Amino acid sequence: MTIRVLALVGSLRAGSHNRQLAETAIKHAPDGVTVEIYDGLGELPFYNEDLDTEAGAPESAGRLRSAVSSADAVLVFSPEYNGTMPAVLKNAIDWLSRPFGNGALQGKPTAVVGTAFGQYGGVWAQEEARKSAGIAGAKVVDEVLLAIPHSVTRFAEVHPGSDTEVVEGLSKTLGRLVTEVA
Repeated sequence: MTIRVLALVGSLRAGSHNRQLAETAIKHAPDGVTVEIYDGLGELPFYNEDLDTEAGAPESAGRLRSAVSSADAVLVFSPEYNGTMPAVLKNAIDWLSRPFGNGALQGKPTAVVGTAFGQYGGVWAQEEARKSAGIAGAKVVDEVLLAIPHSVTRFAEVHPGSDTEVVEGLSKTLGRLVTEVA
């Protein structure tokens, strides 16, 4: 059995260090685990109940919901923007929280990791993302924390996949997610 982990990256920037972390998770996933990056977060309209009706939701929201529903677990990569998670990530969680009590995140093992420029590596953003995902119904894995500080200087010359500490942290996180799925 292959365990499918869907990665949601909260930065849309092409050179995003958080996207590089997600790419590292793909490369270093343990045997029997695949990690796939979801690339459509930038296409989602802002959550609006007028758009999310019994008749349907925007196609981009349907694709996200379907991708999360078919995954065994979710791994969120969050930078920190002004002390919290980026709007694109919060918006995705809002879409995934509906329909209320039966959204795509309901009971889904979910972990949050990331890197940020500041000295704490985005811990505030990660805390907010865990809180929001948990309220949306996810089974948040709180035991594994990976907040990598000083991203701009730490990864200026080195890809996160070449950083032993990063690879070990992602491996531990994926291992914990696998345990939650099993």
